[in-house]
Amino acid sequence: MTRYYQRDTASLNYQDSPNHPFLIFEGKTWTYRQFFEYVTKVGNWLMNELGIKVGEIVAIDGGNCAEYLMLWFALDAIGAVISFVNWNLTGAGLVHCVKLCESRYLITDADVRNNVEPSRSELEDLGVKIHYYDPSFFASLKDNTFIPEYRRENVTIESIRGLIYTSGTTGLPKGVIMSTGRELLVGQMTANYLGLKPQDRIYTCMPLYHGAAHSLCTTPSIHAGCTIVLGRKFSHKTFWPEVAKSQTTIIQYVGELCRYLLNGPKNPYERAHCVKMAWGNGMRPDVWEPFRERFGIPIINELYAATDGLGATFNRNAGPFTANTIGLRGAIWNRKYGNQEVRVRMDVDTEDIMRDKNGFAVRCGTNEPGQVLHRLTPELLVGVPGYYNNDQATANRRITDVFEKGDMWFKSGDMMRQDEHGRVFFVDRLGDTFRWKSENVSTNEVADMIGKFPQIAETNVYGVSVPGYDGRAGAACIVLADGVTESTFDFQALATHARAVLPGYAVPLFLRLTSALEYTGTLKIQKGRLKREGVDPDAVTGADKIYWLPLAIGGR
Repeated sequence: MTRYYQRDTASLNYQDSPNHPFLIFEGKTWTYRQFFEYVTKVGNWLMNELGIKVGEIVAIDGGNCAEYLMLWFALDAIGAVISFVNWNLTGAGLVHCVKLCESRYLITDADVRNNVEPSRSELEDLGVKIHYYDPSFFASLKDNTFIPEYRRENVTIESIRGLIYTSGTTGLPKGVIMSTGRELLVGQMTANYLGLKPQDRIYTCMPLYHGAAHSLCTTPSIHAGCTIVLGRKFSHKTFWPEVAKSQTTIIQYVGELCRYLLNGPKNPYERAHCVKMAWGNGMRPDVWEPFRERFGIPIINELYAATDGLGATFNRNAGPFTANTIGLRGAIWNRKYGNQEVRVRMDVDTEDIMRDKNGFAVRCGTNEPGQVLHRLTPELLVGVPGYYNNDQATANRRITDVFEKGDMWFKSGDMMRQDEHGRVFFVDRLGDTFRWKSENVSTNEVADMIGKFPQIAETNVYGVSVPGYDGRAGAACIVLADGVTESTFDFQALATHARAVLPGYAVPLFLRLTSALEYTGTLKIQKGRLKREGVDPDAVTGADKIYWLPLAIGGR
């Protein structure tokens, strides 16, 4: 990966196109030459002042800005390994990530000082030194001595080049190992798939500590020699002005960003742009076509991938046939990969794979949701993602004796279905699907349908325990649309709508009104607290209110 960064940001574009824009951030532009010079100066500071060693893991913590990229590339250029800490973390989560990677340093943007300082004593007890950076500090660095080659000469395809952390929604974050080979493969493959050219400009406001902005925007841009347009964070106010003024050609999305934009106020720049493609993952079906139509973006390029997963799928969608899908499989794909990737039936309560009388897994049929598994062979094990200093979590992603004794498969943790036309649909994360009245209910699919009700802006669906009943009943936490109040909300009309668009067992029996949904830093909906509080009025926090729908109306 170091050779890759040196080759592309330095040797290739620094020498061949030194004056081509590399980064645009908050109105300022850095060419490849200018950015390379900053990377060199930061690298010399890291080597000479901090004494960073080759192969040493260094934790970095900060929001999107030019300096974060300088620090990332400089650490890589001197042969260090970067631990990309989620800047939203504080307390136990922050200490855990720094302790896990055994870093001597936490190099931190001064803007997130308030998240770090409460844990200073704990971190210092671990021997961790905290260094803050800001634009003026990096601008003061003067040593532009070229970084010596020996710092990178022992980097191999198998070398660990970085750690990207899971969201931690089901426990403390896990560090996903990013090898040189994985970085190269994803970066080059993505650049080729998107057909990136130097004249392209990709806008992202996704956090750089996360795999989306890291592997699906930054590294492909370097491979292609094009321009990154970086937003500090998502904001209705800045999104379209930054996109339009920078002449962005591709915007990156993830999670609920597209819904936010669609629910947001009109912006004079929302159609006065050069965007030809929206590229990302997690666009929901009820947002897909309204988003395309309102903002005038012809191509929605939806993908499915995970930093700690295998088997990415892609859908370059320009029409109705593959809208709302994550991929299309035909005869060639089935012949080549049909025995390498399968969907199997699951018990969603225990999250165990269902097995037949012989003890083997059962493949799903057409339109039947199941967990996706990927076949593992001794040759493929080298490229399978693992978790740093967590062998048990790595082992838990693998399962044996699935279709025959001794075989090994990788568990995606995701439920998908494929229709008779070969279109593949994402159903849910395993754990977000629940069972009610002996039927499996997908929270995503229910949220899509409830979200179509015009008085609702956002919906978060989850399963809750109800005394005296098996399984989990559906609950929907909703945010009312602009101008709608609790007194003007039509509860009866919502019940009628839900019964019309959902099977009886999938109709949420509980409704929780809230002022705002909770999201992770990567715009994924948080469900943990809602599940824990359930529908016990005494356990519900804040000013939220719980409503219930009688079984006679809501479901069988």
